[in-house]
Parts: sequence; structure tokens; C-alpha cells
Amino acid sequence: MENISPIISYFINQGVPQETVVLLLTLPVIATFIAFLRQIVGIKAFGIYTPSIIIFAFLAIGLKYGISIFVSVIIIGMLVRYLLKKLRILYLPRVAITLTIVALAILGILVFGGSQQRTGLAAVSIFPLLIMITIVEKFVAAQIEKGNKTAIFLATETLVISFLGYFIAKWAVLIKLIVAYPWIILFTIPVNIFLGKWTGLRLIEYFRFREVLKKIQ
Repeated sequence: MENISPIISYFINQGVPQETVVLLLTLPVIATFIAFLRQIVGIKAFGIYTPSIIIFAFLAIGLKYGISIFVSVIIIGMLVRYLLKKLRILYLPRVAITLTIVALAILGILVFGGSQQRTGLAAVSIFPLLIMITIVEKFVAAQIEKGNKTAIFLATETLVISFLGYFIAKWAVLIKLIVAYPWIILFTIPVNIFLGKWTGLRLIEYFRFREVLKKIQ
């Protein structure tokens, strides 16, 4: 890659893989993008950390397989919670059982992918899969605290954010800019300070309360 900053070159010469350096420097941009969607647009999702790690899981797995596994995890989690509802067991054992069943189901999906010559799916690394599987805990917690409808809505928003964030993380112009001028990620700090002081209506709220706003005007 051309125009590599001396700082990046130093990291690479010290044995840090270039891909790792780029991903870590991309993280502040991704986090700021998610903060913007939450504070200005009004998309909630499962916090800011969960979409961030899902984006990196998508980068490792690939968007097609990543979305497939994400949706599978959510659907299986919903079914398992419904089946366990009658047992009336405590939260942590319930989550443990759910994770167990989801893990087995994902293993089954990988085996099926291998049998169908989907080598990209069968060869998925364990760590991105673990990231995807842990979504279940967030989803189950949202189901218990806020109900099925809200949990599904949050999961959908998380998927949308992760989908958009994937393309930002893969954006060649951004990667080249970060590699050439890594110090530009510091600009995310004042941007986040601005977002943190935002007190206006979110874009979704303008749409939600459009009738009320028309009457006020």
C-alpha cells in the first residue's frame, strides 16, 4: 500500500500486522458513525459496542454469511426463549442454555454449508462466530426487559447499523486516508463532543411527531 505514514510503518516493523493496525484505527470512525446514528438520526440498536464488533465480524466472515448467521442467531434465540418460558428458570441458566442451543445450531449450519460446497461458510473462523453468538444475550435481555417487539426492533436496527458500518470499514478512500494520515482519527473526539452536547430532536422524532410539529408551526 502506497503513502504509508511513518507511524504505521513503525507499528508494522514492530511486528503488528498491517490489517490489525488499520482495523484498530478504523474503530474510532465506526464508533463515531454509530454515535451519529444514535444521537442525530435516532437509531438505538444494542448500544454502541455491539454494532461495532458485529461490523468487524462481518469483515471477517463476509457480508452475505455474516447477515445469514446474524438472522439465524436471532431467530433461534427467539425460538429457544419461547420453549424455555415454561420452565421458569433464572436468567443466567436460561442464557447459558440458549447459547448452547444456538452454538449447536450454528455448527449445524456450518456443516450444512460444507455439504453444499459452501466452503466460505464452512471455513468461518471461531472468533467472529463467537461474536455473533453473544448477540443472543443482548437479545434475550431486551426481550425480558422490553418485550419481543422492542427486542426485534433493536436487533433490526443493529443489523442496519452493522450493514452500513461494514461499507464504511471497507471504504478504500477511508483506509488510504487513515494509513497515510493516522492522526486524523483524533478529529472524532471533537465530533463526539458535539454529538454529546446535542439537545435537538432526532431525525426519526421529526418524522414521528410531524403532525404535532405542523400544528405548532
